[in-house]
Amino acid sequence: MGVFDAFKKKNELTLSQQKENRMWDLWVEGKSVSPYTELMTYESEVNNGGHLQYFDNTANCHDLEAAVNVLFSVLPEILRENLRRGYEAFCAQEEIDDDVIDDLFDECDDVFWENEQLLMDILQEYAESLTL
Repeated sequence: MGVFDAFKKKNELTLSQQKENRMWDLWVEGKSVSPYTELMTYESEVNNGGHLQYFDNTANCHDLEAAVNVLFSVLPEILRENLRRGYEAFCAQEEIDDDVIDDLFDECDDVFWENEQLLMDILQEYAESLTL
């Protein structure tokens, strides 16, 4: 095996990796299905800018309440309760001191990142169901 062949073999994606890439491609193309669309959006937005970014961007582009309700229906309890806490704070943020709200969103982000694998497991199961 030559150097090029070894490099090519090392960089080949597994079937699972190809399916995961396809899942994200479908999301980018607007062709993913609910609840996976909402899960991927949530995962992407929180990893990009935290819960506040997720709530702001979703509220500006979609029906935030509907998106959150979809997430409530599929997230594991620890992530569901964390999302609920953040969503309630987002809805009441004008009544909450800025420092308190910032700390609360930071806490929600931390809980999300500590438990993100639970969400990724759901997405991985979905990706495995895709055909290439």
